[in-house]
Amino acid sequence: MPSATHSAVIMLTAGIGIPVLAALNAALGQRMGSPIAAGVILFLVALATTGGVFLASGGSLRGAIGAPLHLFFAGCLVAFYVLTITWVAPSFGVGNAVFFVLLGQLISAAAIDHFGLFGAQPSPLTFWRMAGIAVMGVGVFLTQIAGRS
Repeated sequence: MPSATHSAVIMLTAGIGIPVLAALNAALGQRMGSPIAAGVILFLVALATTGGVFLASGGSLRGAIGAPLHLFFAGCLVAFYVLTITWVAPSFGVGNAVFFVLLGQLISAAAIDHFGLFGAQPSPLTFWRMAGIAVMGVGVFLTQIAGRS
């Protein structure tokens, strides 16, 4: 298990990658004339990459057998994200698209933590957590309006 510092760096890196993913796949979708085709290419590359890491790590899929079907919905959500960001970003802007993704992430993460959904460790939505989320949301909003002036 990585330390809190390592976890933060890993997730910061993943966060940096999300807008890059959006911009690259949106450009590929425009080049191909089809955001859906670009999504297919993205998932083929992602499957090859995760498959390689999986094989190198000696992983096993046995734990998936008999798992509740709702746990597999995550694959639908990632497909929804990739397809919508690939379709919307070229006309709406990567920054605008990611702004709304971040806003949605703040809202859903707060709800998941507050109610301990999907096995998450419960963390009540206190006044200070709500204020922090609001400040983050305002900060993301300000970065978008500042870019327009």
